Amino acid sequence: MKFSLFVHMERNDLEKSHAELFNDLTDLVQTAEAGGFEAAWIGEHHGMEFTISPNPFINIAYLGAKTNRIRLGTGTVIAPFWHPLRLAGEAAMTDIATGGRLDLGIARGAYSFEYERLMPGLDAWTAGQRMRELVPTLRKLWQGDYAHEGEFWRFPTSTSVPKPVQESFPPIWVAARDPNSHDFAVSNRCNVQVTPLASGDTEAASLMDRFQTACAAHPDIPRPQIMLLQHTFVADSADEADRLSKDLSSFYCAFGAWFQNKRPIREGFIEPLTAEEEAAMANYAPDVIRKNLVIGEPDEVIRRLKGYEALGYDQYSVWIDGGISHERKKKSLELFIRHVLPAFA
Repeated sequence: MKFSLFVHMERNDLEKSHAELFNDLTDLVQTAEAGGFEAAWIGEHHGMEFTISPNPFINIAYLGAKTNRIRLGTGTVIAPFWHPLRLAGEAAMTDIATGGRLDLGIARGAYSFEYERLMPGLDAWTAGQRMRELVPTLRKLWQGDYAHEGEFWRFPTSTSVPKPVQESFPPIWVAARDPNSHDFAVSNRCNVQVTPLASGDTEAASLMDRFQTACAAHPDIPRPQIMLLQHTFVADSADEADRLSKDLSSFYCAFGAWFQNKRPIREGFIEPLTAEEEAAMANYAPDVIRKNLVIGEPDEVIRRLKGYEALGYDQYSVWIDGGISHERKKKSLELFIRHVLPAFA
């Protein structure tokens, strides 16, 4: 099982500038590369300080010049926000900028907050249908001249300019959860990204079952790769593990509030939850977070990851966003590199 880093700029207050956060993100990716990580992933989000990444290709192109080996992926771009010609061209240019190290992750998106602002009236079903039209269109544009007449996009004969560096094109990864999305990804020869969020190992096993079912339904297609994304923090003491569990509990409460899309948003910040409101979110209580996420001292983290490896996951992505300081993120990442990675050499 290979390892990657899933990272964004995230801002909790006005004390740190966006420029500082940009440098912090670069530092974490360079640390991951030096430590032997396979890839780093950056997603797309709009209008929220909670997750800052209006166009991950900008970050990735910059990181391409600041790194040498690590693959750099979109985890993920939001399909309905992109015209196929624009996505094909920008992805290809980014592949050139990174020397052929781009992985292209695509999802339908999840925040209704973003749907309302970029495509008013869009719902999750239609977003998913747009993704299903987009994926095969990208490859046709990378191959050469192609005219498209679809449900959501129509354009005369066109081609991607430029073309990607990678001969068989950048690998496409589809964020999947339900069985139909797994089947779509496998049938279209795409790799798969999954996350149980804070639902624990039972969900991680269920997601693998859905993937294997999709693979079995398409025996003529070589098995794609599947990546598990999970919040993961290595602590140097039991006290620090407890502190991280409390921090991630607050992070997930805010995460849930963004998804509910009911609280006031001012200057990109959501109205803070009260202690009583957080306590009412029992599924994100610190003890539940401690059990369901991968938080602990090195031996505990290794044991959990060995379980995911045994399930058949090809890549494990360390989700390092969590509302904590850069210094604590980097400390956890360095502990992971020093004490956890050798167990998977």
